[in-house]
Amino acid sequence: MKLFNTLNKKVEEFVPNTPGVIKMYTCGPTVYHYAHIGNLRTYISEDIMEKGFKFLGYNVERVMNITDVGHLVGDGDSGEDKMAVAAKRENKSSKEIAAYYTDCFFNDCDKLNIRKPDVISNATDNIDMYIKMIEKLISDDYAYLSDGNVYFDTSKFADYYKLSGRNSDDLMVAVREDINEDTAKKNPFDFGLWFTNSKFNNQELQWDSPWGRGYPGWHIECSGISIKYLGEHLDIHCGAEDAIFPHHTNEIAQSEAYLGHKWCNYWVHLGFLNDETGKMSKSKGEFLTVSLLEKKGYNPLSYRYLCLNSYYHSQLTFTYDILEGAENAYLKLKNRISKLQRDKVNEEQKNKYIDLFKEAIEDDLNTSNMVTLVYTVLKDDELTDGTKYAIIEEFDKVLSLDLTVSEEKEVNKELEEMILSKIEERKEAKKNKDFATADKIRDELLSQGVKLIDTREGTTYELI
Repeated sequence: MKLFNTLNKKVEEFVPNTPGVIKMYTCGPTVYHYAHIGNLRTYISEDIMEKGFKFLGYNVERVMNITDVGHLVGDGDSGEDKMAVAAKRENKSSKEIAAYYTDCFFNDCDKLNIRKPDVISNATDNIDMYIKMIEKLISDDYAYLSDGNVYFDTSKFADYYKLSGRNSDDLMVAVREDINEDTAKKNPFDFGLWFTNSKFNNQELQWDSPWGRGYPGWHIECSGISIKYLGEHLDIHCGAEDAIFPHHTNEIAQSEAYLGHKWCNYWVHLGFLNDETGKMSKSKGEFLTVSLLEKKGYNPLSYRYLCLNSYYHSQLTFTYDILEGAENAYLKLKNRISKLQRDKVNEEQKNKYIDLFKEAIEDDLNTSNMVTLVYTVLKDDELTDGTKYAIIEEFDKVLSLDLTVSEEKEVNKELEEMILSKIEERKEAKKNKDFATADKIRDELLSQGVKLIDTREGTTYELI
């Protein structure tokens, strides 16, 4: 198995700490708003990774946090907690905000066939673990108390910039606009482990600590939750590429300073989803959510199909035209599979394709090749329909595209009238030798899940 390891900036052979067992941590959402489809691309890739490892026979223990406190709006420990901002925006408590948007996140995951991790833990449920870690970091001189807050001293950690490839000049005030100098810090690039009332007097969520009543910083929660549930040695840590710095960089520093040894061997980062203007975010343009795609008539799994046709580490551009093409291809693929007869299965031929699929997984999670193999199976004339179906059913344990799940659709009267009207319009266009219009009508209906079937007796249709 090979993976691109951000820590060493190259594709490497994957070797777990314990043979056959993978301890995997994935950064969860900050539940202050809906997840946009760019956020969800990360979770699709992590889902494929987990299912791919299991397909290869590994026992995967996966943990994910839910950030419901401590994530400030600025990288440099600046601004308010995002949960507090959302609470003011919606006139609700932080707990109500967290509960609502956590449910929304997992509803989106369900629509995209993203499996829930084995352990999901809220940041607010692990305060004792953070305090335990911070106390040791202070005792070992990696952290200090200043102006009521506790900071990690990055100058004490020699390999602080290894993951990001940056240097201290990148972080200097006036070099990066998102870093504002905090005069309580020894160095401008130190980061907060615990904040007290001396920093934010109106913070709703607060706990007693040895340093005063306050709340944890964002970075400490992932370290604390990972170590608590997965132990001192982590195999894989995943997250979006914008978390490399400062979040994951800070996680490594505080975790290895606390443990006294290397913590995680493989850091896997997932590429951005861009729109035509650049990186997708919640703050610009149309807020692209799974629900919005559904309202526009798209199947959420068409978006998953789109993501699987690209390399997880690369950036992917989203437009509705690209999604339209992915949906057409996905619906056609499902339709072809639905017509396969469930006859005899040739186990030898099936196992041959299973091995090829495993090779695609082992090739740095080559999802594009995994999808291509589905088409290769369908084109293989030496395979019976039953063998093709059985192979694709196995593939879909990883792809999770519902390729062998039939969907019965009902045609309401209004839809049927529209389809019949379009069929007549197309018939007239063909009669007038206006084949461009006829093809346009056919493609328009197909994009809406209606496949036209031309026969000697006339044109009929089926829903796909």
